[in-house]
Amino acid sequence: MLVRLKRDSLGIALPAIQLCGLALVIANDHGWGSVAGLAMLIASSLYGWGRSIRHARLIVDTPTARIASAAQGYAELRGRGRRLDGTPLLSPVNHLPVLWYKVVTERRGSDGKWKRAGMVSSDASFLLDDGSGTCAVDPDGADMLIRRKDVFTEGGLRRTQWSIIEADRIYVLGEFATLGSIQPDFDTHARIGELLAEWKRSPAELLARFDLDEDGTLDLNEWELARAQARREVLKAQARMLQTPELHVMRKPAKRLYLISDLDPDRIAHHYRGWAALHAAVFLGAVTTAAWLWQTGTFTP
Repeated sequence: MLVRLKRDSLGIALPAIQLCGLALVIANDHGWGSVAGLAMLIASSLYGWGRSIRHARLIVDTPTARIASAAQGYAELRGRGRRLDGTPLLSPVNHLPVLWYKVVTERRGSDGKWKRAGMVSSDASFLLDDGSGTCAVDPDGADMLIRRKDVFTEGGLRRTQWSIIEADRIYVLGEFATLGSIQPDFDTHARIGELLAEWKRSPAELLARFDLDEDGTLDLNEWELARAQARREVLKAQARMLQTPELHVMRKPAKRLYLISDLDPDRIAHHYRGWAALHAAVFLGAVTTAAWLWQTGTFTP
């Protein structure tokens, strides 16, 4: 069993729209309610079919990249999960370390049935390591297709947790970006000019540092001394920047699918194809019903 945590509001609403449409068809004996219900079924299933097919194609057609050489933009990564440095993320249920969790809480009603009482999920980032490098993965806004499931029952309370833990195999499809990357074409001359201009805005401090004969002005030699000092500071700053490691991140794209899963990509694509088939069946059923009502003349507005 998979948990599918979706952040796409329209994607979340599709099953509800289709159930509402079906209820209208059943409750309204071939009247305008049936027309509205069939229209809802046709439109929502057509959208759902196209969306699922599009997602399946993205998974199949996007090649797996290596973190160390991945191009900026939409990318597919695979590797092992690792936690970020610092305080580990703990499960709210069993207090064991995890990389990500979703917990659904249910209470047993007086009729003996379990009723949903709440849901909580983590939004802390974790690392993906593919052997060539590491990449921080931000789960915010992602479709989570996770199979690890643990159920904890205590009295009339049941908690179901889906989670990703350390060393899990993880598949991520989303926007790859490198933060803090340094371009090799430093414009040292321009930066020296900017720094000198900045110093000129505080003339008293500039004179205190470089007016060696204390005559209140900087002669050519003193100005060259200031320029040499500015150059040293710029080169030192550039050296520090070049030593700063690049931070690779995976995050939600502007419009395309953002997916995090512990499943093989082929299985994920199959999952979306299954949804596409279901939406296609609903679409064909709704169209067939509408055509039958029209042709038999049983529609009675």
